[in-house]
Amino acid sequence: MDNISNESDKNLKNETSGEDEAASMEAAFFKWLHALQWENSKVPDSHACLTGKCGETIEIFLNFNNERVKEAAYLTNGCISSKVCAALAAQMARGKTPDEVVGITAQSILDLLGDFPKGEEHCAFLAVAALQEALHNYMLKQSKKDPETNREP
Repeated sequence: MDNISNESDKNLKNETSGEDEAASMEAAFFKWLHALQWENSKVPDSHACLTGKCGETIEIFLNFNNERVKEAAYLTNGCISSKVCAALAAQMARGKTPDEVVGITAQSILDLLGDFPKGEEHCAFLAVAALQEALHNYMLKQSKKDPETNREP
């Protein structure tokens, strides 16, 4: 009889620890999503805001240091798929040079996600389009700077 109750206790502990682990993973996931959201009060070096055919909007904010993305963040009014794709686009851009950011594609986001619903793939394309637009805006600003002062006219 003790054997049965001990086995039952072990199974309950394993189920409970599995639930605890799943809850911890979910909490960590949402913390990661939130950490990549734009909350900075200062003006970013670059920004882009795009709205997809689905009506969802993704904004990407970039700050640079020594020609590398120092900070990348997002805002969206979209679904969880938009949030995940925008967060991945921002995460993938951090620490990269502009040339490396150009290499970030919707397919690279979808590859990271693995099995992602076909009906939600447009979120990856919108996130990357916003990222690339923010990079384009940054490059335009850089091209207008006075080479001697490194400031905009």
